[in-house]
Amino acid sequence: MLRYLILKLPTLAIVVILSSVAAFALPRLAPGDVAVSLAGTDPTQAHIDAIRTQLGLDRPLFAQYWDWIWGLLHGDLGESYVTHRSVASLIGDRLGSTVQLALVSIVLVILIGMTLGVLGGSPRSRVARTVLDLSSSMLIAIPSFLIALVLILIFGIFHRWLPVSGEVGLFQDPAIGIQYLILPAFALALAPGAVVGRMVQTEMLQTRNEEFVDLAKAKGVPPRRITLRHVLRNSLGNAVVGVGLQVGNLIAGAVIIEAIFSRNGIGQLAVTSVDTRDFTTLQVLILGIVIVAAFAQILTEIVLASIDPRVRLGSKQ
Repeated sequence: MLRYLILKLPTLAIVVILSSVAAFALPRLAPGDVAVSLAGTDPTQAHIDAIRTQLGLDRPLFAQYWDWIWGLLHGDLGESYVTHRSVASLIGDRLGSTVQLALVSIVLVILIGMTLGVLGGSPRSRVARTVLDLSSSMLIAIPSFLIALVLILIFGIFHRWLPVSGEVGLFQDPAIGIQYLILPAFALALAPGAVVGRMVQTEMLQTRNEEFVDLAKAKGVPPRRITLRHVLRNSLGNAVVGVGLQVGNLIAGAVIIEAIFSRNGIGQLAVTSVDTRDFTTLQVLILGIVIVAAFAQILTEIVLASIDPRVRLGSKQ
């Protein structure tokens, strides 16, 4: 495993470098001037130029990029243009909310994916299989924000069973905190869970045609045991890969979901940073999301190798 991680370091370094360039460039490609936004209403050109000089925006882009990277290498994430607080403190204040939402969502993705996958990959009547396929297709096709609005209407407005706005930390009050997490976590997890379920279902249907499954049937092994012990066990690799691939979608979806449910997390911070053209905060968030997704992919490969002896880390197959 250590050798595998060492071999992955050059690739990870290239991904981080390219992502840092993109994270630095993308906010600056947006129309408008951050100095004008910070100058307020009816600013003079002298005032705008003074702000640009104060923030270092009048320097060459390469010099600004190098200063940012040099600061990151020394643990300095920079200072927000708008709030004049360190980016590290801004992210630290909101990180707990997003981590809680992400962890609950990942658990739901696994549960939803495994449930749909096992149901779809088990022997079913044609009607039942059609219903399962349609349900999975609908969940995959419907965007997360629309799912969020439907959940709010049903469980927050029509029946008033769950809160639809704000948050309470799980460590502050677990019983209340989980109520605030249920709707946003389900809105975030339903579509990725359906994708994972479709991957597991496909793999299970293929595995059922293997010779060892036919041998188990010939020996009189009960169908439930064949499904769980033989078919599902040899199909878990797709579930692991599916969950790993959906981490990036969960992080991207959290931006919209946190805004809809008024959660004070990283996603909400990203939206605010875009609105206020807070480059220093936004570029750190973009780079951080890419790094988390890259490490999630590496972790996925490690977990896959640990549960499937046919997979060898670093092997060329």
